[in-house]
Amino acid sequence: MIPEPAPNIRQLLAFYLEAGVDCALTEAPVDRLSEPDAPIAPVPVRETTPARPIREVPAATPAVPRSEIAPPPEAAIAIAREAARTAPTLEALCTLLENFEGCALKNTATRLVFADGNPQARIMFVGEAPGRDEDIEGLPFVGRSGKLLDRMIAAIGLDRSKAYIANVIPWRPPGNRTPTPQETQICLPFIQRQIELVNPDVLVTLGNPSTQTLLSTREGIMRTRGKWFDYDTGTRTIRAMATFHPAYLLRSPSYKRMSWQDLRAIAKALEQTVSPSS
Repeated sequence: MIPEPAPNIRQLLAFYLEAGVDCALTEAPVDRLSEPDAPIAPVPVRETTPARPIREVPAATPAVPRSEIAPPPEAAIAIAREAARTAPTLEALCTLLENFEGCALKNTATRLVFADGNPQARIMFVGEAPGRDEDIEGLPFVGRSGKLLDRMIAAIGLDRSKAYIANVIPWRPPGNRTPTPQETQICLPFIQRQIELVNPDVLVTLGNPSTQTLLSTREGIMRTRGKWFDYDTGTRTIRAMATFHPAYLLRSPSYKRMSWQDLRAIAKALEQTVSPSS
């Protein structure tokens, strides 16, 4: 086999040109596949004015509105007791509640639902908490339950101008969920002071939650309804009776007869009770 003749310089240059090599990096050839005898010296870097160090700025933490910062439940209960005790009037109590930051329900509710009716009334109705309609209008018992309550009040010859209506919880719980025991205890001093300031002759608790909270009983509404309790305001003992919540009667209309019996007993007590202010 006859070996091919070695290419001359012209042929090599033509080969490299076709291969894309069009310039030389150094005058002497460099075998880049061999092991280097010594490490290649780094290319000197031109000295320049040192750049100012970049100051790391921590990610901005979203500001928390003051209204969303609530104290621990124990502290909130103590604050509520002290604040409620100092309220001399219903107007002052309402203002205290509007500025109170101890209950997280305030942050999710649309507005405070304080009360409706006549503060000088001889009868006071107390439910558990506002619902959607009440949260929108800022008044207790204005939805379907409110319309039924109006009929219940009318059944004993009264209307909202002769009754006072409130709730244990003055803010709507999200999604109408049941208030937690902590939320109830935080709001309790305010409704207790509200009852004391209204000073009715008869207190009517509507439904199981308000009955158990205000009348200090663990029995269910079936056992407590229609019975008289003594509610002590600290300055006076008020007669109190529990009956079904209007929302419960809408779901279970068969119990309206029992509720009517409770209302008759309440009307009779109002006839027999003489208001201290009269």
